[in-house]
Amino acid sequence: MKLLKIAAGVLNQTPLAWESNKQNIINAIAEAQRQNVSLLCLTELCISGYGCEDAFFAQNTIDQSIASLLDIVEHTNDIAVAVGLPLRHNNRTFDVACLIANKRILGFAVKQNMANNGVHYETRWFQPWPAYVREEIKIGDFMYPFGDIVFDLSGVRIGFEICEDAWVSNRPGRMLYERGIDIILNPTASHFAFLKSQVRERFVVDGSRAFGVSYVYANMLGNESGRIIFDGDAMVASNGELLVSGARLSYEDFLIVPAVIDVDATRLSQTQNRGNLALAYPNLRVTDRFDWPDVAPVIQKAELEAWERGGYLKEEEFARAVALGLFDYLRKSRSQGYVLSLSGGADSSAIAALVFLMIRMAIENIGIEGVKKKLSYIKAIQDCTTSEQMVSKLLTVMYQGTENSSDDTFNSAKMLADDIGATFLNININGLVDTYRGLIEEQLGRKLSWDTDDVALQNIQARVRAPGIWMMANINNALLLSTSNRSEAAVGYATMDGDTAGSISPITGIDKHFLRGWLRWLETVGLNVKNEWTPADRTGSVSDPNSSDQLIKVNGLSAVNNLQPTAELRPLDKKQTDEDDLMPYDVLNSIEEAAVRDKQPPVDVLRIVEVRYAGVHDREKLLLWVERFFKLWSRNQWKRERYAPSFHLDDHNLDPRSWCRFPILSGGFEKELADMRDWAAEQKPNTRKGKIGF
Repeated sequence: MKLLKIAAGVLNQTPLAWESNKQNIINAIAEAQRQNVSLLCLTELCISGYGCEDAFFAQNTIDQSIASLLDIVEHTNDIAVAVGLPLRHNNRTFDVACLIANKRILGFAVKQNMANNGVHYETRWFQPWPAYVREEIKIGDFMYPFGDIVFDLSGVRIGFEICEDAWVSNRPGRMLYERGIDIILNPTASHFAFLKSQVRERFVVDGSRAFGVSYVYANMLGNESGRIIFDGDAMVASNGELLVSGARLSYEDFLIVPAVIDVDATRLSQTQNRGNLALAYPNLRVTDRFDWPDVAPVIQKAELEAWERGGYLKEEEFARAVALGLFDYLRKSRSQGYVLSLSGGADSSAIAALVFLMIRMAIENIGIEGVKKKLSYIKAIQDCTTSEQMVSKLLTVMYQGTENSSDDTFNSAKMLADDIGATFLNININGLVDTYRGLIEEQLGRKLSWDTDDVALQNIQARVRAPGIWMMANINNALLLSTSNRSEAAVGYATMDGDTAGSISPITGIDKHFLRGWLRWLETVGLNVKNEWTPADRTGSVSDPNSSDQLIKVNGLSAVNNLQPTAELRPLDKKQTDEDDLMPYDVLNSIEEAAVRDKQPPVDVLRIVEVRYAGVHDREKLLLWVERFFKLWSRNQWKRERYAPSFHLDDHNLDPRSWCRFPILSGGFEKELADMRDWAAEQKPNTRKGKIGF
């Protein structure tokens, strides 16, 4: 029995923030040393930050990364540490993991497979490294191994799969297995998406089983560079068993997730498996002496946190991911808080609730003193003793009514603001709307009417709301939150420079159908904070694990949850609703999924939704809604190009700058829509449930 104590270390880094990134790494190493860890795997590109974008082209980025690396080396006494950074070799830039042991650089393993889909654009900056190739690179005055390398530390063989390497079918782990590897380290920057942690766990556990190894997985944490949120997933698996997993979506700067592994047990697995052994590549091995300390056996079995096994995983993940994204966005932009135009409707109410959760979850995690320390530049919160006081300092909301606004939405906005503790402002902008209307009527020489000028009269109300709320953002030195959701972005049901105005758009990555259900869940069920984030050495307000009150609910959402979504831009007697203007939100979501995500033509989208909504909506309505979707989608790409930065939450994202590109000018699916109408006209109605149109 040969026992080693190893660990995954997750980090909350910032692109090009050299000093803070380096200090986080040094602090993480110190904590691992304190816990007697012998081998620590930190995250991908943790020295420079993952989201440096075209700054990876700059030689300064490489030079600063090397300078930080050399400083970090001095803090690795009696421990082996893997750190990620970009390096340039033969006039190409590579994504590498440097293994350091006892204050010595041993070499650089290079990423072999680049992520080049969706939010990832790695082939723009990095060159993939070929398998079975090893060269040397000069760092300072010394030459070091560089490429596809196995590190042999006193007989313990260590190899790397770097992020995307583990996601491909012909993963490097197969080749490492052939070389009799003991431990695979995976430093990664894998973006958050709903339920994605379950996929990661499968390939970590399956990799450890198939290759007969111990597998260490360390993912980046937090909102690193603006759009992408990382959940800090950390796991150690051995021989097909998950030994430990870390807390996801934490507010810490770093987390160490240790485990004790038995190298002899994994070697026995490989011996019994009798797979191929690669003897032809001895030059790929780097051998060095490292004193592995004796470790006592431990009993360990990974367990999910309470919120991950409570039956509402997507709702919990949405709340926690966006809240963490907002917290990091706030502190990394060094803004003084958030400002929001709170209409009393679902979208703005959801955002207000998310800012409230941002503060509550941060306090649950790191204590109120920890939050004050992380936001030390915000003087207004330093005397706060409760989360409610902190919300009042960090969130200002303003209701901006017109003659078309109802008492229901005002009461909804006021109830929510009072419940969460936000600073509530109330102004009436009807006079401003009338002023603009009068100016234009004077120039046109006619009166504007709802019969002839419907869109213009609606949009001016939304746009007049923007200057006042922007003014409050400027006065508070705060970030203005944009309130449009993904369903609206798909069809352009938003007023540019109105409800799209803002510095950041927190919910543009989520559909309205889910959002409405999430609001009901947050009111009636709530976040599960049972037995999580309650360290004894922290001060501040945290949940009592012995208390029955272990759910965070927002009771102030009851009013909005009883309202039908409406823009309230037409006169009240017209009884405007969003779904009358567009279509039911669940149908819109289904059409978007088939048309945008799955790239289906209109006729196939119609066939899909006919099956899905058989017995609920007839063909004529579905035909109308599919046609409306494709027309609105095509003509409103320019709006999606102008949205404020949003968070990536799943593969439905419509952000053209990070996920879903579409031409601003196009044929608008005219032929495809004509084909759909012809097909529908030829079909005989079939009312058998689940069989319409087939």
